[in-house]
Amino acid sequence: MSSNSPKVAIQTHGCKLNQADSQVLVRQFQEAGFTMVKSAAQADVVVLNSCTVTANSDSKARQYLRRARRSNPDALVVATGCYAQRAKGDLSAMESVSLVLDNQDKPTLVATIANKLEAASGSFAENLAAPAPGRSRAMVKIQEGCDQVCSYCIVPKVRGRERSIPPEEIIAQINERAKLGCREAVLTGSQLGTYGFDLPGIDLAALLQQVLVETNINRLRISSLQAQEITPDLLGLWDDSRLSPHFHIPLQSGSDTILKSMRRRYDTARFAETIALVRKTIPDAGITTDIIIGFPGEGVGEFAESYSFAASMDFSDMHVFPYSIRPGTSAAHLDDQVIDAQKKKRSGEMLELAAASVKKFRQGALGQVRPVLWEPTQGKNCVGIWSGLTDNYMRVKADSGCDLSNLITNTRLTGLDEDWMTGEVVSL
Repeated sequence: MSSNSPKVAIQTHGCKLNQADSQVLVRQFQEAGFTMVKSAAQADVVVLNSCTVTANSDSKARQYLRRARRSNPDALVVATGCYAQRAKGDLSAMESVSLVLDNQDKPTLVATIANKLEAASGSFAENLAAPAPGRSRAMVKIQEGCDQVCSYCIVPKVRGRERSIPPEEIIAQINERAKLGCREAVLTGSQLGTYGFDLPGIDLAALLQQVLVETNINRLRISSLQAQEITPDLLGLWDDSRLSPHFHIPLQSGSDTILKSMRRRYDTARFAETIALVRKTIPDAGITTDIIIGFPGEGVGEFAESYSFAASMDFSDMHVFPYSIRPGTSAAHLDDQVIDAQKKKRSGEMLELAAASVKKFRQGALGQVRPVLWEPTQGKNCVGIWSGLTDNYMRVKADSGCDLSNLITNTRLTGLDEDWMTGEVVSL
């Protein structure tokens, strides 16, 4: 291990909130003198920022931790995030894990690791490294925790009660990231729609207005909103073209019976009204969603209702998840658990619908000219295939001999591929 510049690799699983936390950790590691690397095999310290929303998330975390240890037997392997919060003892018992730090430990994670390395090596360099530019999008956390307590969800237990980050801290972070070259800020959190309930004189709409006035970030994107939280007044802010016309609105089920059992705060009628309002106000908006398959009590009829309703919404993309029992949630105690074979069959059907829905949305966009934020380091010597995202969240690839890295260009959408659209740059 190099005593003057330890190398750190961070692996992030799960939601944009975790991505935001990891970006903060990257900056903190760099400011403490660490060097960031991409792979565990290169690292002195490997950090997994874990997710625990499903059993598959837990399995994925354990697999990564074991793989990291096999690839680098001498590394300090650290587990943090929501799985570490929910099952600290289980992760601590893994031979491949050196240290487990839960979500509450994240603010001091870098200092804890630095102290361990110093104790192990007897010295630790104080050479500060400047935060490295090169990211086009910054994940900015505006709130933490959730008070909604949906019956299937472990987030309230692993992220705690809702708490809002003061607007001046959010604005300072966005301005800092803009100075480093970020073109887009994605506002993240567990429950964005209730932002400001614990702060005087501010809510989400007021925060967005303040950010638009007090920052010069080129794009502002909201990571997720609940159907009942979207109002005409809030949507009126999208008159400012810096707000990206993309809304992630989790449906979870298209059956009112299942929604009630899930303890969601809307029914299908309210959800449909919200989608209609968004499309009326912002016609080209991308609307993505999450759907859970095989929730307890979902029979053939309830799944048929869910499928039919999802089809009628014409989502621009759908994330499909088979229901997974989470210890500590009330849904874990419900009767009528759906067998795995049925979950798999229904998930396959819903995924086919999702693919058709994505294709329909993209076909409707052919010929449009949309702003695309091109990702850095995709080309080589200013020549190559470039990848980026439209304002309404479509993946686009384009050939260009120009250096498009971290630029926003008007781009004509010319064709479809399996996972993206093809485009031609109209203007730099």
